[in-house]
Amino acid sequence: MTDSNPTDGSQASVNQEASNPYESSAVSATSPEPNSTPVAESSAGAWSWVPSLYFAEAVPFELVMTVSLVFYKGMEVSNTAIAAYTSLLYLPWMIKPIWSPLVDVLWTKRSWIVAMQLTITLGMAGIAMCCGSTSFFMLTLACFWVLAFASATHDIAADGFYMIGMSAHQQAIFVGIRSTFYRLGIIASRGLLVMLAGKLIETSMPTSDAWSRTFYLAAGAFLIVAAYHAIMLPRREKASSDESAEPILHQLVHTIDTFVSKPGVLIGICYILLYRFAEAQLAKVAPLFMLDDRASGGLGLTETDTGFIYGTAGVLMLVIGGILGGLVVAKQGLGKWLLLMAVAINLPNLVYIALAYWLPTNIWVVTGAVAIEQFGYGFGFAGYMLYMLYLAKGAHQTSHFALCTGIMATGMMLPGMISGAIQEWIGYQWFFVWVMVATVPSFLVTMLVPIDPNFGKASAE
Repeated sequence: MTDSNPTDGSQASVNQEASNPYESSAVSATSPEPNSTPVAESSAGAWSWVPSLYFAEAVPFELVMTVSLVFYKGMEVSNTAIAAYTSLLYLPWMIKPIWSPLVDVLWTKRSWIVAMQLTITLGMAGIAMCCGSTSFFMLTLACFWVLAFASATHDIAADGFYMIGMSAHQQAIFVGIRSTFYRLGIIASRGLLVMLAGKLIETSMPTSDAWSRTFYLAAGAFLIVAAYHAIMLPRREKASSDESAEPILHQLVHTIDTFVSKPGVLIGICYILLYRFAEAQLAKVAPLFMLDDRASGGLGLTETDTGFIYGTAGVLMLVIGGILGGLVVAKQGLGKWLLLMAVAINLPNLVYIALAYWLPTNIWVVTGAVAIEQFGYGFGFAGYMLYMLYLAKGAHQTSHFALCTGIMATGMMLPGMISGAIQEWIGYQWFFVWVMVATVPSFLVTMLVPIDPNFGKASAE
């Protein structure tokens, strides 16, 4: 039900932030780090900011993409509106390659990081303030838009900052650390915050008050994180004032031109757009299915249950699946596994058909079903990320990968927008049947896309 720093094609990067592939593609479409003054960074010094930075990177993305669904469902917004409006929140990540060069040349990345973390704090506080308003939906949605744009911009600055002054060896040391703390950020937001709101609701507190207190707590914690980074982030670069918008625009046009000139790029774009066509719809409706009452065809779970299922067991199996996917490709190459990975990401969606027809009341049965689906997602997503690395390789690899992630966001946004309306039209049972039908485009593009069979194989690197 979900969404590396995989710009270099290394094995370690394949196993990273499968929940937010956009975060590590936030690299410039122009020449790298035009305003940086590299400073040697000791591994000991990096411990003071790398873990906290990537924890902070995960939280706003999860609030926008996952927690918003649970929040609006509890506030009794229709599934059609939830899916349509929250899917639009992919837009900042879709168009991020357009403004990422500006983050490189305007201000310093350190300043961008702190400023965006303060903006994210204000966005969280804004959501908390607006929960009790009669116009809460549009007001909180506006705050989620602030979170989305600030989060996408924070991704650009944080990943650029990470690369300044750290050798490839030091980056390799911390690739697992940043991934681990990114996962902890997912658990804290998708798991603990949702569970906290659920516990407050279970005390008979009004839902709006419970979520208001939850978002106030999140804002307070994030303010502390921003203050910490304002003090602890190294001052390693100088702002540049000699860059103009015109060469940046020319670089962007050149990047796009070289990308669309790649052999096989058309089917490659179709693959990126359609590989998760079914998953994009399932991701928006599955949490709503968990929360909807049984009379409406849902499982009738609480926010506490949902936070536990997706924030703990779901994340664990997602990580295990991603690691295993990276390992098998490293051993035998992507060509051998690409179609099997399409099976892995799509076939486990059958568990939702079983849940919709059976409507089990045992939370461990539901947790097991979601764990199976998340494992398959993690395994199948590894191949998807590797294919984007394959398509982006060559000159301008970093910029081309950023374009791939923008296309990927489009592939999640458009199907997700209509998923709620489809579900309300045909009901949960038939919706999950439709999701399985919607896997057909994924299999078709996977069978048609050209790929070097040995790409990713350890001996071929």
